[in-house]
Amino acid sequence: GQTNLKSPQDIQVYVVNTNFTLRWNYTGSDTNVTFSAEYRWFEDFVTNETEWKELPGCQNVTHTECDFSSAITKYYDTHHVRIRAERREEVSPWSSTFEMNPYLIARIGPPGVELQSTNGVIKIKISPPEANQVRKMWIAHLRFKYNLVIWENSSNAEFRSQSIFPTDTIDDLAPDTTYCLKVQATLPLDLQEGLFSPIHCVKTTHKAVNDLLCATDVSVLALDMKFHLHWNNRYKQHVSYNVQYLIGYLKKLHDDYSMKWLSVPGCENITDTQCNFSSIISTTSGIYYLRVQAMSEYNKSCVSNEVKVDPLITNEIGPPGVKVDISDVLLHIQISPPGGSESEVMRDRYDLSYRILYWKNSSNNEEEIKMKEIKQTIGTISDLTPLTLYCVKVQAFSEVYNKSSHYSKEECIKTPGDKILHLVILATFVTALIAVFLVATPLGFALYQAYNKIKYVFFPSCQPPLNIEGFGGQLLSSPYLSTTEEPIENCSIIETIITEEVNQTDFKDYIHSKQSSRDSGNYSNDDTSGSKVSEETLEKEIV
Repeated sequence: GQTNLKSPQDIQVYVVNTNFTLRWNYTGSDTNVTFSAEYRWFEDFVTNETEWKELPGCQNVTHTECDFSSAITKYYDTHHVRIRAERREEVSPWSSTFEMNPYLIARIGPPGVELQSTNGVIKIKISPPEANQVRKMWIAHLRFKYNLVIWENSSNAEFRSQSIFPTDTIDDLAPDTTYCLKVQATLPLDLQEGLFSPIHCVKTTHKAVNDLLCATDVSVLALDMKFHLHWNNRYKQHVSYNVQYLIGYLKKLHDDYSMKWLSVPGCENITDTQCNFSSIISTTSGIYYLRVQAMSEYNKSCVSNEVKVDPLITNEIGPPGVKVDISDVLLHIQISPPGGSESEVMRDRYDLSYRILYWKNSSNNEEEIKMKEIKQTIGTISDLTPLTLYCVKVQAFSEVYNKSSHYSKEECIKTPGDKILHLVILATFVTALIAVFLVATPLGFALYQAYNKIKYVFFPSCQPPLNIEGFGGQLLSSPYLSTTEEPIENCSIIETIITEEVNQTDFKDYIHSKQSSRDSGNYSNDDTSGSKVSEETLEKEIV
């Protein structure tokens, strides 16, 4: 069982598309040595070892490499490969096992390239890797992107790289010059770069003299998702224009898209040199290409260069709308997003933020301009100075797209006076009013009581009966009157109903006693009805 044969070393597997090559090193000095390999694979996540099988294409080979492309059909499964040296009946130990997942180690093959030189430009058509193969490692060929490297075929050539579509045109070339180029296919999402194609060289031709009929300087102006195409007219005679567009993904296909250009609605057979094509922007995530076809009255036509429109990149953000208001000690700022409240694209896709500048509008030019950034469309500013004119302007910006608008028009508003001073004045007035009320109420009550006393004493509501008032030329006495007698008008009443003479002295005593008892009742009964009743009673007693 002993052998002098050494095992192969440095086992490697190289995969390009679906082409598999096994390579190794052999350090032995033996002659007439051949090599044979075996393989096994594990389907999906099955870890049980399977039996080793002979590797087709790698049996009894005399070189240190072999092609076993026909043996591998499971490109996403794990495979093991090993190899040994053989000489007649003598064999070496197996080499170390090489483990591989074909898809993970495969490289993208070179694409196919076709060139055509015409009118000073080079038209190129690219075929995807594995275009003519039945078995494919790369299923979604539409995911391929292509890089072009082109240079002049000279000793001091400068290399120029650019991305191209499967069917594209290379311009900005010198006439009568030989250019060489190569193309590489990539899968950016998988971080895979393929092999370059073989180098192709072609000579450019002279470019035809620019036709004055063609529209020139074609450009796009876009603001707040309103898109306009502009161009210049050099043709002196009557000319009409037809603006055409192509949906961008059609250029990613390997088919001919020359017949798939469409006319922009409202921009057909026009004589103006501008067109509003906002109606065709149905999605902001796609790419659009536009061109202008000029037509003369003699049915001659010319197509302009194409312009690319990536809506969210091409569009510019306009200034927002601003309204300001004052409440108490806060300045309220109401912001309207660019494009109006109905523009959801401007509000959502750009993820807008707002930069607010505000300052005191005074004669002092050194007043500091303050800044505040917010995400909402409503902002407030505090720490305001009373009776001061504040001005505000707002800028919308998007960090995601690195875009910003011009500032809005300045909006100014004056803050009200100091409310604390108003409160102090109001509190002082209320306090004074309460103090006056507290002082005036008892004083008024005292004056009212004094008035009632004076009125009762000097102007009583109850008067003595007319038939006894001043009778006999003497006044009735009152305990509240002073002893000084004042002259009173004496009246004489002749009563026809009196039939007998009354003693004057007894009458006066009687009157005095009755007057004293009646005066005590005057405090509780001052009305005239009570007085009349007393007079009638007195008259009856007299009679």
